[in-house]
Amino acid sequence: MNEKYIHIYNNLINYTRNKDLYRNLDREDNFSDRLTFFLLHFSFFLKNYKNEENKIILQEIYDYNFRQLELSIREIGYGDQSINKKMKDYINLFHSMVSEIHFWDDLSKSDKLKKISIFLSDFKNNEELLEYFDLFNTNLSKKTLNSYLKSVSNP
Repeated sequence: MNEKYIHIYNNLINYTRNKDLYRNLDREDNFSDRLTFFLLHFSFFLKNYKNEENKIILQEIYDYNFRQLELSIREIGYGDQSINKKMKDYINLFHSMVSEIHFWDDLSKSDKLKKISIFLSDFKNNEELLEYFDLFNTNLSKKTLNSYLKSVSNP
């Protein structure tokens, strides 16, 4: 597997470790919540850099990230049959996220809140998360894809 996308994967993982994201969760930080945040961050990442010029490299990044997720699930101890089902669920969730945030920049605040709430329904204050992802989206739009390929950013 090509390791040149490890920086992007590590960036996305670092974003999921941001303790501010978990302030509004009514339970302990767990793998499932981190995975949801990972997939949301990755959705915004793809949304921002998706264009004809980046098509091949984004597919490689997509493949790399989902392969890394599969390896993480294996490390937790899931068996082959469970992994296949889990990965299918995660890929479907991810594609649903991508679809919901596709027109993010054109949405009203209330529509954005509805979109975020679809995936983060058990959080107490999704308005803070909306602000977080709005800022994340804005920051992505100010950077090039190449900058993510070469470095690790802090959340």
